[in-house]
Amino acid sequence: MPPLRTRGPVVATARSTAGSTAGSTALRPPLSIRELPAAERPRERFRAHGPRPLSVTELLALVIGSGSAGRSALMVAHDLLASSDGSLRRLGSYAPAALTRIDGLGSARALAIHAALELGRRMSAESFGEGAPLRSPRDVWMAYAPRLEDLPVEEFHVAVLDAQHRLDRDILITRGILNSSLVHPREVFREAIAERAAAIVLVHNHPSGDPTRSADDRSITAQLVAAGKLLDIPVADHLIIGRGRYLSFSEAGLL
Repeated sequence: MPPLRTRGPVVATARSTAGSTAGSTALRPPLSIRELPAAERPRERFRAHGPRPLSVTELLALVIGSGSAGRSALMVAHDLLASSDGSLRRLGSYAPAALTRIDGLGSARALAIHAALELGRRMSAESFGEGAPLRSPRDVWMAYAPRLEDLPVEEFHVAVLDAQHRLDRDILITRGILNSSLVHPREVFREAIAERAAAIVLVHNHPSGDPTRSADDRSITAQLVAAGKLLDIPVADHLIIGRGRYLSFSEAGLL
């Protein structure tokens, strides 16, 4: 995980137009909320115009709720976003305890920020729920990347497919350090057999963001492909999710 910076360049503003990104403009730090005209305060702007006109800093300030002595929620939100160079993706990779290094941000508010970012990930993932067709590696990546690409630990999933290659069920096999002793064929195929799967796709993430396959990745894949042949449940692919990219064993001719 990259170190959390509590001091650094200002990369986010208290105001931006709808659709702008957090790090697109560098301006002065935000005023105290009390210094802003009532109609220009984040909560009032949200009520009047909805969330889209609000900057990322303003939205974070609403999640934080209130500041501390001498520091408004906008100031805390500004420093929080600056600590990740304006990247919500990077902010989501920090542990909640690391966020409390920001002056004015306690453990309860750090957890609230993580909860808000997790809701965003889950909303993105809803577009590919059970019943979605997974006919190509890119389909698998689009289904799983919102949930996996920013996780700080590895997760190994099995996508159970029906005869039309629709996602019948997603199964989390293990979370944590990935090795062949933890990903056993019995655990992988138990639910696939119960669901009468036509095929399965193996999916896991690399927290480093680099989807390059490891020796363990190759060993696990070979073991599960062999088990699938015995059980007549083919392993259609094994996808390694990185940050913004993936590696497909089928595309690479490794199955």
